[in-house]
Amino acid sequence: MSLAPRAVLVHRTTEYEELVARHGTHGQAAFFLSSRGRDIEEIAERHRRTRRALAEVTAAIPLTWRQTRVERRDLDRFLFAPEDVVVVVGQDGLVANVAKYLAGQPVVGIDTDPGRNPGVLVRHRPADAGALLAATAGVEELTMVEAVADDTQRLVALNEIYLGAAGHQTARYRLGLDGDGGVAEAQASSGVLVGTGTGATGWIRSVWQERGGGLRLPGPTEERLLWYVREAWPSPATGTARVAGELSAAGRLTLTIESERLIAFGDGIESDAVELTWGQRVTVGVCGERLRLVG
Repeated sequence: MSLAPRAVLVHRTTEYEELVARHGTHGQAAFFLSSRGRDIEEIAERHRRTRRALAEVTAAIPLTWRQTRVERRDLDRFLFAPEDVVVVVGQDGLVANVAKYLAGQPVVGIDTDPGRNPGVLVRHRPADAGALLAATAGVEELTMVEAVADDTQRLVALNEIYLGAAGHQTARYRLGLDGDGGVAEAQASSGVLVGTGTGATGWIRSVWQERGGGLRLPGPTEERLLWYVREAWPSPATGTARVAGELSAAGRLTLTIESERLIAFGDGIESDAVELTWGQRVTVGVCGERLRLVG
């Protein structure tokens, strides 16, 4: 007997909740902001909109379904099941945060603050939740990026993976590409950024614009990545010949670490990083899994 679907509502603590937790009461938080020329009401209203959205989406879940909630900071400890339908209620970045923990479960993105969020990944309003949950077949499969270290550590991201030094100091490594006969260039830089078509609306786009847009940005479902070396430093021992390029579905970028400690993290979450040290190798390329985004 198959289990009924489970709706997993993913949300994050609001700015208002964080302020009240830090200062103890609404009044103390309001005084803190007013002493700095800010009004708490704007933040409180965004909090109320988020809570109303969560309540509306919860009410739209079919009665025969199971349901649960998970806060963003608990995602790495939450066990998703194959029959789950994931409903992200919040900002675009929250979809990217949850993507790495999924294995094909459909994701519905609900925008709690239209006009403030770009709505690239949270494409729907709370009122749409009922119809979306009733028909989750129409999904778009978004390409993801993965980094795999030689000690089996693995990192998956929806937007981009950054490899560099903790604290963004100088990273030293050798960079190589598939098909180059094992030739690798020693580099010293601010790190390497590898991004997807979904990430092309964020960090990778800013680097792409800075470099003059010479490479074509990939689409969200396209099995192609762009990579950039940030601020490569030329010296007698380090080069700058390989600072940008693209990776096809089968292509891989390889870094051999020549620093005491480098890290790789995805989608801006530095707290969930893969740690790398002298002599280790890490390869980056298109991930075999996809994020299945509804509508």
